[in-house]
Amino acid sequence: RVHPGHARKMAARLQAAGHAKTLFFEETEGGHGGRGDRRPQAAQAAMKYVFLQRALTGTT
Repeated sequence: RVHPGHARKMAARLQAAGHAKTLFFEETEGGHGGRGDRRPQAAQAAMKYVFLQRALTGTT
């Protein structure tokens, strides 16, 4: 894992280099503690599946 600033800079560099489809997601509710609420985990899993579907089918 890296500091979020490093990931932000990398995404910006990729976009500047012509990789316009570069996406960056930052979990603002992150941390090292466990969560009792599974809704954020379900939302993140759904987001991953939508990304995968769009990447495989070429839709936006």
